[in-house]
Amino acid sequence: MHALLTVTALVLAVVAAARSTWSPCGVSMLSSVTPLAEQGRGHRYRSTAAWFIAGGIAGGATLGLAMAALALAVAAVAPAAVGVAAVACTVAVLAAASDTRLGGFRLPFHSRQVNERWLDQFRPWVYGAGFGWQIGAGLVTYIKTGALYLMIVVAALTARPGTALAVGVVVGLVRGLAVLLGRGITSPVTLAAFHRRFTRAGPVVLGVVVACEAITATAFAALVSPWLAVGLLLLGTVATAGRMRRRLPATART
Repeated sequence: MHALLTVTALVLAVVAAARSTWSPCGVSMLSSVTPLAEQGRGHRYRSTAAWFIAGGIAGGATLGLAMAALALAVAAVAPAAVGVAAVACTVAVLAAASDTRLGGFRLPFHSRQVNERWLDQFRPWVYGAGFGWQIGAGLVTYIKTGALYLMIVVAALTARPGTALAVGVVVGLVRGLAVLLGRGITSPVTLAAFHRRFTRAGPVVLGVVVACEAITATAFAALVSPWLAVGLLLLGTVATAGRMRRRLPATART
């Protein structure tokens, strides 16, 4: 069980952090911390990006410490394996339903962004590390996906503080490294081209996230009951078919 929880938490850490880059905060970062923007401010992009990545790791470690505390609490309770699987399955279903807006359902999110005035008020290492920490901490800025909540729950369910801390660091590292996506933005033309590609990739990344949530729900459902796993698969198939049908033009449905 611990191995499954650990692998699941790490995979969710990567996909949740990647998907979070498509938040308004992530998009703003990819417009304001680039070679083009840093040159305009008279700063070195490589140095600012390095501080951003370091801040992201520190922010992820902060989130990891909070998850480690939750893992300690779970260890103290020592729930049965079937109970752990049921909780993980339930939260995975909720996360997938939220990310697909199934029936209009959405988990509570907030939309705080970093303060872009820092770019004009502080030195590069301050706003680089400061932005990185806020984005790497996951819950401090705009929350884009329910997979982040699911990751926190699964990391806590490992009942291993060290594992939970490592998961948080992975989140911060991935979120920090996202700044390197804009390393080729050296002109207004490359900036516009990058954001066109970035926007097109958004739905693909969302699909990967939802697939990971669905796999997580099914895997843990199978530990509770094979029939529950089959039911979730059927429900997912029906929901997917319904969404695809709604997206088809009216002439294609007749």
